[in-house]
Amino acid sequence: MDEKALMAMSEDDYMNEEQLAFFDARLLQLRQETLDEIEASKQDINYGRVSDVSDRATLEEEAQIALRLADRKRQLIPKIDKARQRIRQGEYGYCLESGDPIGIKRLLIRPTAEYSTDIKNINEKRERRYEDKR
Repeated sequence: MDEKALMAMSEDDYMNEEQLAFFDARLLQLRQETLDEIEASKQDINYGRVSDVSDRATLEEEAQIALRLADRKRQLIPKIDKARQRIRQGEYGYCLESGDPIGIKRLLIRPTAEYSTDIKNINEKRERRYEDKR
């Protein structure tokens, strides 16, 4: 099944076996790509010896940026694993808070999504309001 066939399916077919298999495969692929990107980031870090102070500072800054990016990608792995667990439990594709369908379009863009667009917007507004009060 491809994205076009997935989008053509009826709303009554939401999160049927075919769709769950599609997203499980997509998540598995995303997990492997993420692990590969993390490993590539680690390999790109240049720890070579440089005598010039400014060159050394540049290398250290680049290494820190690469490590931060790798850490952000590393944080995606548990989200992918949780999404795959929700597939096995039959809960994938439904908002954790409201129980409403998240929607195929949103899941294609963000297969690890846990909340419907409406609930996500409400939560983000709450977070912004809380941050503003600090």
